[in-house]
Amino acid sequence: MTKALYGIALIFLPACEEAPSQETESASKDEQVALTQIEKTEAVHSKGEFLSRAIVQFDIVLEFGGSERLNGTMTLTTNSTAGKIFYQNGEEIYYQKDKVFVSPEMENTERARFAAYTWSYFFLFPYKLSDPGTNWSEEEQAILNGEAYNSQKLTFGEGIGDAPDDWYITHFDSRTNLIKVAAYIVTAGETSVEEAEKDPHAISYHDYNGIDGIPLAHSWKFWEWRKDSGLTRQLGKAELSNFQFLTDEEASLNPPENFIEIE
Repeated sequence: MTKALYGIALIFLPACEEAPSQETESASKDEQVALTQIEKTEAVHSKGEFLSRAIVQFDIVLEFGGSERLNGTMTLTTNSTAGKIFYQNGEEIYYQKDKVFVSPEMENTERARFAAYTWSYFFLFPYKLSDPGTNWSEEEQAILNGEAYNSQKLTFGEGIGDAPDDWYITHFDSRTNLIKVAAYIVTAGETSVEEAEKDPHAISYHDYNGIDGIPLAHSWKFWEWRKDSGLTRQLGKAELSNFQFLTDEEASLNPPENFIEIE
């Protein structure tokens, strides 16, 4: 059934009192199951309390393949509209909605846009599960390291974010409902979905500790991932520390005038 025909069926359903099809009932059931899991997860991650704060700041050291990719401090609005990465070498990246700015001394800006949005998204992921344009569907329960996890697939509406064709298969701890693993593809730049799906990766969240009653993962691990075999080879890791919540007055997220906007 095409999207157009499906839309017409919905429009005329109340007038003709036609019973919903099995396909419609199945889709509705999947949406209800996903919504229930998302609601539970947002609650256990204290989404309301997190969003009541203006800004979160933390130090992060991130490595891939044994090489340091990021060593610095991230400062983010809790609603994801703006953020800053301050590197230990003095370089800085700012983002404000869909605009990214870098300090004049930054030589390698090729992946600055990726860095600005990717690392902040991974951190803010538990608080963006029900953002406008997010679509969830139920996946089969996953077995990782001998433990079962509830699973849901996240896709995005057209035009959402820099890479609307990305997807995430998210595994939730069946006991705590915390997010444990999110498998994903990256289609940023010129990468097609077909190419990205040949090499999916995953991030796993570890060492949840409460900061002002809000559980925050203090370490991440990055993996190669396959749907049939789960997490395979570890690719990288990150350690997060020195969390604090700030007010708007305590942290400026406006880039200096001499910073350079990049595409």
